Amino acid sequence: MPLGILALGVRAEMGRIVAREHADRLAAATGIIEGDLAREHRRTTERLDAVAAELASDSRFRLGVNAADPAARAWLLDYAGQTMRAAGLDFLQLQDRGGRVISSGHFRNEYDRIAPRPVADSAGQGVIVRVRTPSESMVAFGAVDSFTVAGDSYTAVGGVALDSARLATLARTPGLEIELALPGMAVDTGRAVYAMSIPFEDLTGNTAQRGTAQLTIIERTSPLGELQRRVDRWFLLALAGTLLLALMLASWLSARISRPIRELSSRTAALDLERLDQDFASDRTDEIGELSRLLGAMTQRLRSSTMRLREAERRAAIGDMSRQVNHDIKNGLVPIRHVVRHLTDVAEKQPDELADVFQERRGTLESSIRYLEDLARSYAQLGPAGEAGVTGVPGQSDRMATDLGVLIREVAANLSTESVSVTAAADEDLPPVAGDPIAIRRIVENLAGNAVDSFEGRSGTVTITAERGTDGRHVRLVVADTGRGMTREELDRAFTDFATTKPGGTGLGLSVVRRLISDLGGTLRATTEPGAGSRFTVELPVRNAG
Repeated sequence: MPLGILALGVRAEMGRIVAREHADRLAAATGIIEGDLAREHRRTTERLDAVAAELASDSRFRLGVNAADPAARAWLLDYAGQTMRAAGLDFLQLQDRGGRVISSGHFRNEYDRIAPRPVADSAGQGVIVRVRTPSESMVAFGAVDSFTVAGDSYTAVGGVALDSARLATLARTPGLEIELALPGMAVDTGRAVYAMSIPFEDLTGNTAQRGTAQLTIIERTSPLGELQRRVDRWFLLALAGTLLLALMLASWLSARISRPIRELSSRTAALDLERLDQDFASDRTDEIGELSRLLGAMTQRLRSSTMRLREAERRAAIGDMSRQVNHDIKNGLVPIRHVVRHLTDVAEKQPDELADVFQERRGTLESSIRYLEDLARSYAQLGPAGEAGVTGVPGQSDRMATDLGVLIREVAANLSTESVSVTAAADEDLPPVAGDPIAIRRIVENLAGNAVDSFEGRSGTVTITAERGTDGRHVRLVVADTGRGMTREELDRAFTDFATTKPGGTGLGLSVVRRLISDLGGTLRATTEPGAGSRFTVELPVRNAG
């Protein structure tokens, strides 16, 4: 930026100075051209005055004009040519009052021709004329003068040719050109720096054609533009060199700084909670060394934190497992507790019927005991591979066929109480469900058990139904109750671990249900309304449904 500001400042100052000098140079050059034209006009005028004075005192002129003496006539015929050459003019013509050419130096045969009479130059700046020559016309710059001899009026016009050589002589300043534009010719003003308007007369015809000619001074090359281009080239070269040096310096600095940073980055990228053995020791005293030591301290803290985290996770997993075992065992003990209470009540009030009631409720006891035994075996199979997971669901390869109709009737019989009636109904052609009977029973018992608990001691009805799905690939299980229902906020929290509204509840029932259904490849929908009960719909895949 400083280099650019300097270059622009130098360019502006040089441009200002050169522009002023250039303007002075052009003014001087145009002054010289105007002076040359003025001197040429004065010289021609003086020569014409001398011609007039000479002819006024020479009797041969009068004799030659009147054709009284052949010798005088011959002298007059040659007079203009001799005088023109002696004066250094390119054309000279004498005319009488009627426009008859009495002597023509540049075209001798013009003698006695009636030609247009030029107008005398009243402004004193000269005139540009076009006159006839033996081969073609000639454009010249000169003067027009009138004189009187013996009472008769005569006109003399003469000057120098304005050809390319003469124009080049006028524009003797290097870089300048002069172009002549006669009336009717286009004038290029794009490169013009100065223009002169000079009266013009065309004397080649029978009548004079008058107008204004333009002498235009044109500058071929602009010194200011050339200087600016050269300064711009040097500026661009200096800028390119500066940028190249800057890039080389930046590359060197980048390599010096980025190499240790890349090494730190690679060691940092290799860090994870299972691999905290990276060494960040460094003997550097700069910022990179400070960063290395900070990363080493952070890694040491991560090692300590990871050990504490693993211990906390192990304890949390054990606690979670303990709560799930407690929850599942409590679900298995509920039917047993109901049967024992029933048998105790019968033994106290109707001891004679105890044996019959025991036989009637024996199936419930055996079913609950068998469920607890199967549950114990399922937890005993938990291993590092974790196919069964904490939910006790076997892997996909171990899935079996489960008769959902039989299962829901057993659960309904086990959960029915004196105040809450639990009924079950299933389609007769219900296909078997693909899944471990223990997992499916846990789903049904959790949903039905929550429905029974929702009455909170009041009487009510819980309905469990199983039917074929509309697509033929699933079985639909519906658990509906007429209990208190749930609000939207309670439903949003119902499937979260440890969220419960029951005193002494673990808050794992619906969360376990959600995981079990997900593991079995099924879906769960819940609809509820406070005071109107809840309805849980589960769809489970059919065994060998393709």
